[in-house]
Amino acid sequence: MKTLHHHMKLAEPANAVDALSTATGLPRARIKDAMSKGAVWVQRGAKPVRLRRASRVLNAGEELAIYYNVAILAERPPEPVLVADRTTYSVWNKPAGMFASGSRYGDHHSIVRYVECYWDRPSLLVHRLDRYTRGLMVIAHAKRVAAELSRQFRERTTRKVYRAEVVGELREACTVDVPLAGKPARSHVAPLQVLDETTLVEVVIESGRKHQIRQHLAHLGHPVVGDALYGGAQHPDLQLTAVELGFDCPLNGERVVFEVD
Repeated sequence: MKTLHHHMKLAEPANAVDALSTATGLPRARIKDAMSKGAVWVQRGAKPVRLRRASRVLNAGEELAIYYNVAILAERPPEPVLVADRTTYSVWNKPAGMFASGSRYGDHHSIVRYVECYWDRPSLLVHRLDRYTRGLMVIAHAKRVAAELSRQFRERTTRKVYRAEVVGELREACTVDVPLAGKPARSHVAPLQVLDETTLVEVVIESGRKHQIRQHLAHLGHPVVGDALYGGAQHPDLQLTAVELGFDCPLNGERVVFEVD
């Protein structure tokens, strides 16, 4: 069984692992593995939450669901690198191939879950990077810090700088002001170095739409190398890195800037 979605309401109190194993035919060990990786959910009030504790006994009437996908559960992305720890938030260099957050099929392959387990701290996502984009991300470890950082990203007071290798020669700086999904989106693009058949560019974005940089560079006729979705030249990795991240520290209000190569 490679993929399974099963939803059930308990008629009587039961151990979650036993109930799911009986209902789906999956071995208890596989249920426990899926549970530890965030693929099992229980309905609490109006909002479903991940259920990770295998010993949890549920009450009659509680709703239980499993989203089982063998390929997703087997994923082992590379680990992120810690850049800075400020206790109530931390900054990481996310590798290509790692998700920002999980899906209903699991979150073990996401940076937010990795960081949560790394220190056994609450970890809250305040912004995203595409799965195949590497570079800087900040993770909050307190709700008030998450709220403040989220406000800064929402109000565009953060500074986000990217470096990309693009197809062809791009010799002049320009601004791409092309809406995406019906929403305003602006990217400032500047060439850094013209190579043989590609150009290394710096991109500063004012908004943060999905695939914004990739779409805007493709709009210019210079898609990112390795971007099969938007027409980039073949390469095993997307050549896009978030190299600089600046924001006002939620602890003291001072401007902080983090950089990676």
